Amino acid sequence: MTDGTGPDTSTDAGTAISRADVAHLAMLARLALSDEELDRFAGQLDVIIKSVARVSEVATDDIPPTSHALPLTNVMRDDELRPGLTQEEALSGAPAAELGRFRVPRILGEEA
Repeated sequence: MTDGTGPDTSTDAGTAISRADVAHLAMLARLALSDEELDRFAGQLDVIIKSVARVSEVATDDIPPTSHALPLTNVMRDDELRPGLTQEEALSGAPAAELGRFRVPRILGEEA
């Protein structure tokens, strides 16, 4: 049952995500999905959610949390001040410059 403010949270037995849930997510993401796509994605997302649930069932009490399977060593060097390009040198190879900056074409119809 839904109160009209969100997706229908009722699901069939064994189904983790309903077609209505997929429709709600598609609306939030501003995706136009056909009825066939809603049905297909509901099934695919259900498989993904069930797979994640199976992974979370694994007994991990004695396994420390890690971010990588193998230990990583990050080799760092000291920050050293080095000479860089001047503003003029950096802009010298640009196709267009204006007011000491790179000039690029406008995008997305933005106004100045």
